[in-house]
Amino acid sequence: MPTEQDDDVRDLLALATDLADKELAPNADGFEDRAEFPREILRTLGRAGLLSLPHPAEYGGGGQRYEVHLTVLELLAKRWLAVAQSVNIHVLSCYPLAVHGTESQRERWLPAMLGGEQLGANCISEAEAGSDIAAISCTARQASEGGPYTVAGTKAWTSHAGQADHYNVFCRTGGAGIRGLSVLLADAGTPGLQVQRLERKMGVRSSPTAAVVWDGAQVPAERLIGRPGKGFLIATGLFDRGRLGIAACAVGLASAALDHAVSYTRTRRQFGRPVADFQGLAFMLADMSTQVAAARALVREAARVLDSGAGASAVTAAAARAKLFATDTAMRVTTDAVQALGAYGYVQDHPVERWMREAKLLQIIEGTNQIQRVVVARSL
Repeated sequence: MPTEQDDDVRDLLALATDLADKELAPNADGFEDRAEFPREILRTLGRAGLLSLPHPAEYGGGGQRYEVHLTVLELLAKRWLAVAQSVNIHVLSCYPLAVHGTESQRERWLPAMLGGEQLGANCISEAEAGSDIAAISCTARQASEGGPYTVAGTKAWTSHAGQADHYNVFCRTGGAGIRGLSVLLADAGTPGLQVQRLERKMGVRSSPTAAVVWDGAQVPAERLIGRPGKGFLIATGLFDRGRLGIAACAVGLASAALDHAVSYTRTRRQFGRPVADFQGLAFMLADMSTQVAAARALVREAARVLDSGAGASAVTAAAARAKLFATDTAMRVTTDAVQALGAYGYVQDHPVERWMREAKLLQIIEGTNQIQRVVVARSL
């Protein structure tokens, strides 16, 4: 007999599937072609509670296990990767405050962040500080104790740039190295916070990405998350959850490509029979199916490690394995889907060419897959 929680999760997944089918699938191609950000669609998802699933219920979150959140991300990504990414980005933007903020900070700002109308962003990467966050050079200085922080520096590759209502800026409040890093929660209207030209990306064009310049931006001291010097610890937890989110999105994208390839090859006929009957394609589809199932199992296993309260090192290794395998799988499966469709796979009449371009991004963001191999190797 299913428990009440199981029933609640089933209802939640049914709601997510319904919204994905009605709001995401019919609109993805048009928004991607126009490189237009679907803010209203995200508001719809927010009002349904999908922008805050793993965060505490007492502040307006869903109070769900991370495994449930990742399952929803997979469902959304199967219909439209950029929207699933936006959900993941916003959930991650709430993490520093939800987990490391003081009680008074959470009471003051978290309900609005989890309410479904706002979007957040994380400003971490810099031109010379990608996976090596110890090299962050963006500074935040106080002229006097208790006074505002003056933030100076440039952050690269900021997702939701220009659309976010709040930004977590990872900056240097102390000396060199990881112990000098802190996190400030800045309002989007902060004077001196300047969003630069949007990047012209290969894929996921409806999701805005840009550099953000902090030109003497004044951020009140009360917006320091946690305590000074806690930035590296916050970033570690953020990276683990971010990698799991990208892994779940990769599974959704690969699943979409597999379904499309199977459907096409069952109806496309050559030499008097469906091309799916030919062993060369049949075996390719079998491999694609196996890879998607394996990636999904690995992502769910990693989510259970996180939900179990395991130590940070175990979560980090599990998240890195999931991100590495799932995103490599998405790249293989989407490429094979293009191959399965032949010349039709290379034109925009079918979505597989877009999915292949999008899959490449997933191998890069939240730490390249080369970095994931470093993380896994160190864990051994």
